[in-house]
Amino acid sequence: MGQVQGKVALVTGAAAGIGAAIATTLGREGARVVLTDLDDARGEATAGAIRAAGGDALYLHQDVTDEARWQDVMAEIESRHGRLDVLVANAGIAIIAPIIGMSLADWRRQTAVNIDGVFLSAKHGIPLMRKPGAGKPASGGSIVMISSVAGLRGSAGLAGYSATKGAVRLFAKSVALECAGARDGIRCNSIHPGIIETAIWEKMPAGANDARRNAPLDPRAIAEATVPTGQLGTPQDVANAVLFLASDASSYVNGSEIVVDAGLMAGRVGNLAAR
Repeated sequence: MGQVQGKVALVTGAAAGIGAAIATTLGREGARVVLTDLDDARGEATAGAIRAAGGDALYLHQDVTDEARWQDVMAEIESRHGRLDVLVANAGIAIIAPIIGMSLADWRRQTAVNIDGVFLSAKHGIPLMRKPGAGKPASGGSIVMISSVAGLRGSAGLAGYSATKGAVRLFAKSVALECAGARDGIRCNSIHPGIIETAIWEKMPAGANDARRNAPLDPRAIAEATVPTGQLGTPQDVANAVLFLASDASSYVNGSEIVVDAGLMAGRVGNLAAR
């Protein structure tokens, strides 16, 4: 307990799934958490649960593609807490479609949320993180950008999504270098989840590449078929990695990436030499 005690943390896309697990974990470990999302009912419920457990949490409505709203959110955080120590850019969407079947509108919508939203988080979050605040003698902090294993390799039907998550990976490294050059004490890293059990799978039709099939994808079956251990990950698995990067235990980890996938990116199980 208390791994991020007293820190002020902002988590986008925090109403449910991975974002909710991140916000809840940071709150349990002593952070004053600001949660943002478009789903006000779930966002308020998540913040309420953190408070009921003894934590400090505030929910704010936010469209991460709206730059003016980013300014409002940062002003609210500064007014309430006077500082920002941890920024978790988690908000994102996934649209499955073959390249020739994806509309330009969907391409742009996904890019706006997954890339523009992350860019705006850094653009407007860094200035506040650099400010000395109440109980914060110097600038500094940790930025965590949630990417995906889809940002490390290609995937049929996920070209648009992979493009955005690959961009987040390299954007995180560039932010890390800019902050290092400024000697502002801000670290930036990315996290790449594998097959994680969240509601996002219900929004991905299995027939994205086959109009004859439209049943939701089964993440457990996908994990059994592709993950070396056969395990389906949980939002808490990702939240644990975020907690490490948000805490002082990771003070020498910068411009790096943590893959949370039970070995999915490591390769395939099996002894080819024996075949």
